[in-house]
Amino acid sequence: MTRRLPVDPIAEAKRQWLAHGWDDAADGMTVVTSVIRAHQLLMASIDRALKPCDLSFSRFEMLRLLAFTREGRMPMASAIARLQVHPTSVTNTVDRLARDGLISREPHPTDGRAALLVLSDAGRRRVDEATGALNAVFADLGLDDGDATELVRIIARFRKGAGDFADPAPVPDPL
Repeated sequence: MTRRLPVDPIAEAKRQWLAHGWDDAADGMTVVTSVIRAHQLLMASIDRALKPCDLSFSRFEMLRLLAFTREGRMPMASAIARLQVHPTSVTNTVDRLARDGLISREPHPTDGRAALLVLSDAGRRRVDEATGALNAVFADLGLDDGDATELVRIIARFRKGAGDFADPAPVPDPL
């Protein structure tokens, strides 16, 4: 934990933006720097929780994604799409998890060019331990339920507007 500052540096940055006549950009700068700082604080909590499990958040996400599947396996291309990160990052994560015996790669049964990622028993035990540690962080972010819900709604609107996802097509009523 770092020492508390006597003034909010983001509020001071906004004051400086306004003092320099950048009024049109001041709110946007404040949003961006606030989100980045919140990300840093959240990642520090996550890193502390995952350290005893010897996992980074990206390694945890891959293990958790596989653990959510019925059989603990999924095509690598599906993992890349769901994690929304660059394929090289997923490949590096998979390499480390495979080296540690937490997952393996198997040939895809119908696509000779593709690989299946398979969660090992050790990987399942590790991700279950890590999930418990992370749930302690997630359960106490320092936000009340209403604020947490509103924050997620605001960020979801931003993500949707940025093209991150689309609303699912409506399911037709049964005949």
